[in-house]
Parts: sequence; structure tokens; C-alpha cells
Amino acid sequence: MFELIHAGVTALNTVLYDFYIVPLFLIIAGIFLSIRLGFPQIRHFVEMLRVTREKPLHAHGISSFGALMVSTASRVGTGNIVGVSTAICLGGAGAIFWMWFITVIGAASAFVESTLAQIYKRHDDVTGHSYGGPSYYIQTALGLRWLGILFSAFVLITYIVGYNLLASYNIQDSLSGYSFYDKGSTPIVIGIVLAVLFAVCIWGGAKKITTITSYLVPIMGTIYVIVALGIIIYNISNVPAMFATIFKSAFSFDAGFGGFAGSCIMYGIKRGLYSNEAGMGSAPNASASASVSHPVKQGLVQSLSVFIDTLLICSATALMCLSCDVEPTKEISGILYVQKSLTSVLGSNGAIFITFSMCLFGYTTLIGNYYYTEGCLRFILNKRPNNTIRNVFKAIATVIVFVGAISSASFAWDSADLCQGLMVLVNIPVILVLSPIAIKALRNYIEQRKKGLEPVYIAKECGVEQPTDYWTK
Repeated sequence: MFELIHAGVTALNTVLYDFYIVPLFLIIAGIFLSIRLGFPQIRHFVEMLRVTREKPLHAHGISSFGALMVSTASRVGTGNIVGVSTAICLGGAGAIFWMWFITVIGAASAFVESTLAQIYKRHDDVTGHSYGGPSYYIQTALGLRWLGILFSAFVLITYIVGYNLLASYNIQDSLSGYSFYDKGSTPIVIGIVLAVLFAVCIWGGAKKITTITSYLVPIMGTIYVIVALGIIIYNISNVPAMFATIFKSAFSFDAGFGGFAGSCIMYGIKRGLYSNEAGMGSAPNASASASVSHPVKQGLVQSLSVFIDTLLICSATALMCLSCDVEPTKEISGILYVQKSLTSVLGSNGAIFITFSMCLFGYTTLIGNYYYTEGCLRFILNKRPNNTIRNVFKAIATVIVFVGAISSASFAWDSADLCQGLMVLVNIPVILVLSPIAIKALRNYIEQRKKGLEPVYIAKECGVEQPTDYWTK
């Protein structure tokens, strides 16, 4: 039965990726939105940094920085290490160039989807927080509730099943090279520990999640980048050849187009999408929770999150490994390639550091992923879930974390690729249709900033005739 399901997943992935459907959606949308918006991800980079320092508009609200850390917690995860390693070992060094490319243009898609999430978010009278996401702007702006339900279902499957299975598996796999590891018992023990830690966090609520990620994400990301930079400097003599290899491989006919499914382009796009999630419609679920005076602020912040994830963390992994004298091969793809690279410089301490990083990255991914799903469950039910439903949902999510630690890597990766592809197929056309609203909101924001004002959102000035309950209160 399991083999049959896996075969079906593989067949669907073949359609989505071998026939360029998902890659074309991402590339065309990213380029189109970048041009239409005037490349806000580049022109307004300084403004992105300024906005992250703002306090929440309401005392009970979540700050823009808090929402940024939740989305970054989901983005910055095991994919930043294992995903990058896999892309290099299976697709070649040129995959990194295409990962960079999809990130820069994808930041425009991230801006639009997160701005729309803010515009169409709702107010929760019980908690005082706001909530929303693609399902809500699909229903409110397009009047297509059925499509919103379908998208919410894709999010639930992607994050609770695909991504959390994968994160849990990658955490336990990072320990497989140690002498104490036993194939029969260690994954079970690790699965239990992860499930318990996960349960403790998610039963603490949204505030608990944002508090934990606000501390963990900046700390772990900074330490990881510093270590990577140190290794690159240590291997500084290899750096010129390293960049030459990246660009040569990226534009090599054999590497780039000889069998598209296994090319550096495809691996760069797949792993780039898995890592930064730009255009998927996931981050808007966190973006909607931020308490800001203007929707564009959170759009800019989420563009910054895409850069943090790929241009900073993923690049740290890629350049750190490629600068070392370890040949990337299919046999060592995944965590082993990264561990061998660091061991070549730091000895046994290198493997320990990567294991520690994997555990922290994986844990924040688990809780960040869960944060996205509660709003989707609420949308499907068309009401705030009662405690019984929420507790059952949390219990299921906790069990899946345990199952991930004892599952197979290939099924987890293939499932994640399929689910994220389905999310792209729904979200990209929607944000292209609704992009004029985000464009008007950006122009409104820029006009206010030019006048020396702190931008304040007024729905009708941004072309929104029917503001949601959040903005009318």
C-alpha cells in the first residue's frame, strides 16, 4: 500500500516538475511582479530593515518582527542544510545560482501575497489577534470559498504531514553517524523527545510560539553564518575557483538542460522553493497576525525573510561546503556532505556543530509549520475551532512528528515536493489576479513616506471597497 502511494506521488511530481509547470509559474510570476512593482525587494531594502524595528500597533498584537520570526522559523530549517547539500550533490554547484535567482524574483511574489494577507485579514474577538492568509483573500476578494478550502487543505497536508515528516526525519538522521546510533531504537527515542518538545510548545499558544522563535531564530542563524564565514575565510584560496564552478555549472548545457528533472536548474528551483517558500502562500498565514499600521509594511518584511533564508542561510551552507576540498557526489548527498565538509576543517567538532544546528533548525521549523495550519483549519470549519477540535488536531500533529523520525527520507521529500507544488498552482494565479491591489497599496505607502508621514492604511485609497472587520474596527 505504501509503495502504491509513493508511486502515485512520484507520478504527480513528474507532471508538475518534468513538464515545467511549477518552475514556469514561479519564474513568470516572479519576473512579472518584480517589473510591475518596480523591484520593491531591491529598491526598498532599507525600508524593510526599518519596519522590523517597529512595535506592534496594538498592545495585545504581535509585532512585525514577531511575525517575521515565525515565518523565518518555518523557512529556516533543515532544508537550509540538507536541501542545499542535496541540490549540490545531485544537481551540481550551478543549482546554487538558480536558487539565488528564484529567491530574488520570488521576493516580489512574497511581497504581494503577504500584503494581500494583511489587507484581507480578520479580527479575533476572543484572543484580540488578527488572522488570515491566502484562503481568506481568495474568499473575500474573489468570492471563491471552495478554492480557499482547497488551498487550506493543501497547506494542512504540506506542513503538518510533508514538511514536518521531513523535518523530524532530518533531525534524527543528523545523529546517524554517531556510535550510539542504533537503527532500531534511536529513531524511536528521538521521535518521542521531539514529539514531547513539540507538544509543550504548541499547547502554549500563538504567543508562546512567537516568543520562542523570536529568541531562537536570530541566535541560531547568526551563529551558523559566523561559523560558515569562518570556514570560507579559512579556505579563501578556493573561493575564486568555487564561484567559477557555480557559474560555469549553472550555464552548462549538460548540467542545466540535459535531462531537466535532474538538472541544476530544477534542483535549484525545488530546493529554493522548499527553503524560502516564496509564492507558495505559506508565509501570509503568519503575516496576517502582525499588528501594523499599513499592509505594505508586512509585505516588505516578508520579502526580507526570503532573503534571510536563502541569500544568507542557504548561501552559508553552499559556500561553506563548496569551499572545502570535499567532492560532492550522489553517495554523500544530504547531511553527510555537510558533515564531511566541516570535519575537513574543524575535525569531529564540525559534525557536532552541524548536528546541533540541525536540531535547532528542525525544531523551530516544526513549530513554525504548525503555526500556519491553525488558521487554515479555522477557515475550513468556517468558525473558530473549539477546544476539543483544537486538541485533537494538536494531538494528530504531535503523532506525525513522531512518525517522521521513523519514516523514509525519499517519501518525505517527494511528498513535500508534491504538496508545495500544489500550493503554488493555486496561489500564484490568485496573487497575479489580485496584484493590482498590492500595487495600489505600495504606491499609497510610498506617497505617504515621501510626505514624511508614517503610513496609515485607508482601504478605499488602496482600491479596496469592502474592508474586512479588522480594518473597520
